[in-house]
Amino acid sequence: MDRRELADFLRGRRERIAPADVGLPAGPRRRTPGLRREEVAQLAYISTEYYTRLEQARGPRPSREVLAGLARALRLSDAERDHLHHLAGAPPGPPPGPSREVRQSILDLIRRLPGSAALVLSATYEVIAWNDLAAALLEDFSAVPRPERNLVRRAFLGPADGSRERYSLSDPEAFSHAAARHLRAVSARYPDDPEVAALVDDLLAGSPEFARLWADHEVRAIPTLRKTINHPLVGPVTVNCDVLDITDHDQHVVLYTADPGSPAEETLRLLSVVGTQRMDVPR
Repeated sequence: MDRRELADFLRGRRERIAPADVGLPAGPRRRTPGLRREEVAQLAYISTEYYTRLEQARGPRPSREVLAGLARALRLSDAERDHLHHLAGAPPGPPPGPSREVRQSILDLIRRLPGSAALVLSATYEVIAWNDLAAALLEDFSAVPRPERNLVRRAFLGPADGSRERYSLSDPEAFSHAAARHLRAVSARYPDDPEVAALVDDLLAGSPEFARLWADHEVRAIPTLRKTINHPLVGPVTVNCDVLDITDHDQHVVLYTADPGSPAEETLRLLSVVGTQRMDVPR
């Protein structure tokens, strides 16, 4: 355990976080940048005295539970979390679960692609970011509860309310097979994550097809380069499907694009104008 380096690292991370970032008022008498020590301690569920001793290079070696609380309170990235563990003399274990934090540069990227429908998927195929054209082509994900944004869950179990999908794929079997194989690999990467385990349990209990695919232990997913999406307003739309890996976050950017001059390009242009204003059309 490198007490001095750990103390400096904690202090530096604390001072970069504004109170508003964690839902705290700044207050008129705040004399130091960032959070106060007692605020970090409260967010990490440890005593202020203990945290103060860590910043003063006088504290005992933190447990893994304390390190997890500090990483959460200080909003550490995966690389910073690993560094924290090394400084504390406790080499990091596997990541606690799939990251749902999307880098600002990726958010900016998908919003600058007006001719492409773009999604960001977590490791478990949860839609965690999207642009306006993706909402118009697929789903207004902002109006969908978080569990229903998981594409694997939707593929095997359908919407929770029993309603029909707003859109459908021409190759649902190919997607479901690839999704099951992908989730099998994800469950091995995050063996201790309760959300991953709960998702797998729900799928096994609710879908015989998923249970059969899961039992095959296949992990190699074959990419689909073109998809036809059946849209309730404009009908079938055949688009290119490209997936870009964000390896440091274990996420994927999915881009749906049309061939230049194709009918699909005109359709996407129409959807970019229509947007989500007619999402409630009769089915």
